[in-house]
Amino acid sequence: MQLTEEQVLALAPDESSKRSGKELSSPAKWVSKGVNELALWGECQGSGSKPYQAQVDLVNIAFKCSCPSRKFPCKHGIGLLLLYARAKNDFTNNQMPAWVSEWISKRSERQEKQAAQKDKPVDEAAQAKRRQAREQKVSDGIEELLQWLKDIIRNGIINIPEKGSAWFENMARRMVDAQAPGLAGMLRNMAEINFYRDGWQSVFIDQLLRLYIVATGYKNSEHLSPLLQQDLRTSIGFTQNQDELKEQTGITDTWLVLGKQVTEEDNLTIERNWLYGVTTDQYALVLQFMVRGQGAQLTVTPGLFLQAELVFYPSVVPLRAIVKKQISTERIQQYKGFANWQQVVEAETAYSAALPFRGERPFIIEQVRPVYYEQQWWLQDNNNAMMHIKNGFKSIWKLLSLSGGEPLNMAVVGKEKVYEPFGVWYQQEYKIL
Repeated sequence: MQLTEEQVLALAPDESSKRSGKELSSPAKWVSKGVNELALWGECQGSGSKPYQAQVDLVNIAFKCSCPSRKFPCKHGIGLLLLYARAKNDFTNNQMPAWVSEWISKRSERQEKQAAQKDKPVDEAAQAKRRQAREQKVSDGIEELLQWLKDIIRNGIINIPEKGSAWFENMARRMVDAQAPGLAGMLRNMAEINFYRDGWQSVFIDQLLRLYIVATGYKNSEHLSPLLQQDLRTSIGFTQNQDELKEQTGITDTWLVLGKQVTEEDNLTIERNWLYGVTTDQYALVLQFMVRGQGAQLTVTPGLFLQAELVFYPSVVPLRAIVKKQISTERIQQYKGFANWQQVVEAETAYSAALPFRGERPFIIEQVRPVYYEQQWWLQDNNNAMMHIKNGFKSIWKLLSLSGGEPLNMAVVGKEKVYEPFGVWYQQEYKIL
């Protein structure tokens, strides 16, 4: 598989890895290198006496390196791929060394075992029994969670900041034991609230209510529509078989990749890719989960267009999707944005009415400018209506340099009254922030 430099850099977990990878893409940094149809490998001289051994599975795009970095891919993997993208003809060694062939062989054996396991006939009775057991565990966990929530309301929230993160973590672990990881994630988000900031009470109550709605909604889901039931199950942490989803007919469009968010949780990298369909005027979220040492199945580069068929997960307000089929395409300028914040608010109101526990969504909004007001950055439209820019937004100076005080069409992601800019249209071209 031959990747472009842009596609290689899109694999980097963060900006520092991109910079370090570029520095290591010089041939002088590598004491050996090689490639064949299965793998790419190289030895990079570091500060120690023994060079780091970097290797890439070219069939399924996975990485391994002997360096101590916990990032995947690490800077050595990025540097090696960049060097290969720039100077493919310099990789003349086609004989894999033992440390590469052993890794590739183990990966092949693992994939064969997974394929054999997949081909085994399904024991429907055992499957139903496991499903019933999990449903019972989740129900028991929710009863305990609801009691915990009611105790908070009875006792008041004034002493919540004193309880510390361990108090939330204990209940989160209980939800993990109950096989409800979605609820555990919500509890951990509550623990991350800044209780020293003015207005924490509103943020806390908002998340508390969201948790309560999901828990009680699941408990009474037999009275709800099938799509809303699926939304609740997704929020609880039930997964849906992607192979079954791919059997459905999706939506084929030219999708602009508005932006990418990458987070890490323990040994798992989570990649959120936000897309916009230029013909259907539809937004999509494509999630990818990568275990340490495993590359992304789909290479998505912000700012580029791709022709693809997307299948959306069942929902009353569809957003998350999987890519069923992808074809590269030329750049297209067609798009339709919201004229002002009032239109965004009206759309948000409709989404919340249908799905009150929903998460963030992307929007394209026309002619907004960054302004500084009351020690906070805002996005102001031509009607002088303003929305908060998300705290910690790191690209504010790049946004200011592109804007120059003038309004620009902008892609953002957020919810209700807080948004994070992803990119702007500058001189008829989409620029990633």
